[in-house]
Amino acid sequence: MGTQEDERVEERLLLEDGLPQNESSGLYTGDGSVNIKGEPVLKSNTGKWRACPFILGNRFTYLTTKLHEGNVSAARNVTTWSGTCYLTPLIGAVLADAYWGRYWTIAAFSTIYFIGMCTLTLSATIPAFKPAECVDSICPSATTPQYAVFFLGLYLIALGTGGIKPCVSSFGADQFDDTDPKERVKKGSFFNWFYFSINIGALVSSSIIVWIQDNAGWGLGFGIPALFMGVAIASFFAGTPLYRFQKPGGSPLTRMCQVLVASFRKWNLEVPTDNSLLYETPDKTSAIEGSRKLEHTDELKCLDKAAVVSDAENKNGNFSNPWRLCTVTQVEELKILMRMFPIWATGILFSAVYAQMSTMFVEQGTMMDTAIGSFSIPAASLSTFDTISVIFWVPVYDTFLVPIARKFTGKARGFSELQRMGIGLFLSIFCMSAAALVEMKRLALARELGLVDEDIPVPLSILWQIPQYFLLGAAEVFTFVGQLEFFYDQSPDAMRSLCSAFSLLTTSLGNYLSSLILTVVTSITTAGGQAGWIPDNLNEGHLDYFFWLLAGLSFCNLVVYVFCAKIYKQKKAS
Repeated sequence: MGTQEDERVEERLLLEDGLPQNESSGLYTGDGSVNIKGEPVLKSNTGKWRACPFILGNRFTYLTTKLHEGNVSAARNVTTWSGTCYLTPLIGAVLADAYWGRYWTIAAFSTIYFIGMCTLTLSATIPAFKPAECVDSICPSATTPQYAVFFLGLYLIALGTGGIKPCVSSFGADQFDDTDPKERVKKGSFFNWFYFSINIGALVSSSIIVWIQDNAGWGLGFGIPALFMGVAIASFFAGTPLYRFQKPGGSPLTRMCQVLVASFRKWNLEVPTDNSLLYETPDKTSAIEGSRKLEHTDELKCLDKAAVVSDAENKNGNFSNPWRLCTVTQVEELKILMRMFPIWATGILFSAVYAQMSTMFVEQGTMMDTAIGSFSIPAASLSTFDTISVIFWVPVYDTFLVPIARKFTGKARGFSELQRMGIGLFLSIFCMSAAALVEMKRLALARELGLVDEDIPVPLSILWQIPQYFLLGAAEVFTFVGQLEFFYDQSPDAMRSLCSAFSLLTTSLGNYLSSLILTVVTSITTAGGQAGWIPDNLNEGHLDYFFWLLAGLSFCNLVVYVFCAKIYKQKKAS
C-alpha cells in the first residue's frame, strides 16, 4: 500500500497532472457513488481494498472452470460455446448500465452461472443424464434428454458469463473514488491484482481441476467448482455493506441513437462559436443518472448540432425531447466512444497474436520432444507458463516497475494506460519473433536429420518454447490490464460496463482475424500444388514464416497504435 511519504508523493503527482481533488476533501465520495440504499457513502468505511476481496473471490472461482466445460462431450461445439461467451457480455453490460447496476447484474448472472454448473454436475453424476460407458471401442451416443441437460448447463454458464465478465472489473474499480488522489492511484493497482486473481484461477483450472476430472470423475470435477462458486456468491453478498454503487443511467445505446437522430434533424443549423450556448442542464449533476457532466471538446463538431437550441425550442421553452435536443454530456459520451475506437481496434491484432498460444504454439510443440526425464509433457499444457508469467509479472509491475517508472514519467501510476498498452504491443513482437526463431531451429534440425518427409517430432526439447510463452504473459500484463484500466477510466461514467464488454470483443475478433490470416496464408502458399507454410507435416512447411508474418503485422500495428495514442484526447469530467 506504500508509506505515508509515498502517498504524499502520489498525491502531489496527481495534483500536478491536473486531477480533481476539491470534491474528495469531504467525508463522502465525490464520484457520485452511493450505498445499497441509494444514499451518499462515507469514504472512511466503504470501498477501497476492504471491499475488493469479496469481488475478486467471485471472479477467481468463475475462471477456475470456464476453460474446461466443453471437454465432457461434444467437443465440436466448444468453439460455438466459446464465441457465445464473448457475445453475452453485451447483454449483461446493457442491463448493468441501463437498468440494474453492476451489483445486481453480477448477483443475478452469478446465480445463473451457479445453476449452470450444478446442471453440468448433474449431467455427469446422475445415471439417467450420463451417456452410457464405452464397451471396448464402442461408445453409445448420448440420448436427446442427455444432450439437453448437458447443453442447458453449458449455455446457462455462457449466459452467466455475460453478466460477470463486463461488470466485475468495473464494479471493483467503482470502490475507488476518482476524485480522491490517493484512491485513484490504488485503483490502478486493483486492475493488476484483478488480473492476477484471474490467472490464479486459470492455474488451478489447468492443474488441480483437470487432475480431479481425469482421476476422480467429471461429476466431482464439476461439483467442486460448483460448490466454490456457491461459496463465492455468498461471500459476494456478505460484502454488501462495504460496497459503493454507481446508479444505472438508462440505455447507453438509446442515448447514442438520440444524438445521431438529433444531429441529423438539425444538420442545417450552425454550431455557435460560444460553446456555452450549447444545451446543458443548469444543475450541478448530469441529466444522465449516475454520470458526472463532461466538458465540451472541439472534435466531431457535426455531433454538436444535437445540442444546438433551435429558435422554436427557445420560444416554447420545451427542452424535454432527447430525440431533438441532447445535452453536451450526452453528445460527449458518443464522442468519447468514437475517439476510443482506433485504440480499441489495435487490440484486435494483439488478440490474434494471443490466439496462437492455443493454436500454432501447440502445433509447434507437438513436433518437438515432449519428454522431460521419465515424464511426457502435453504440448497444450505449456500454456501454463503463460499463466505463471502473468502471476510473476503482476507483483513485479506493481511493486517495482511502477515506482521506478514514476521517477522518469512523473505519473502517479508510473505509466499511463496508453503507454502501458503500447509496451505490451511492443513485447508481442518479441513473442512472435521468439516463436519464429525456435521454429527455425526446429526446421534446421529436421533437415539435418533427414526428417523433412517424416511427420514425426524432432529431438528438440519442448522447453525451448518457454520464452515465447513467458513473453506473451508479460505482454498480457501490459496490454490486457492496460485495456481494463483504459476502458474503465476513459469511458463515460454511465457506459463503463458496455465499454468493458466492447474490450472483450477484441478477444473474439482476434480469434476470427487469426483464422482469416491463416486461411489467406494457406490459400496463397499452397497455390500450384505447393505444400504451403503450414502443411499437415510441419517438418516440410515453414511455420516460422507465419510467425514472422505475425511479428511484422504486430510491428505495423504498433506504429498505428503510437499514432492513434498521440492524437488521443483524454476524457474531461467536470
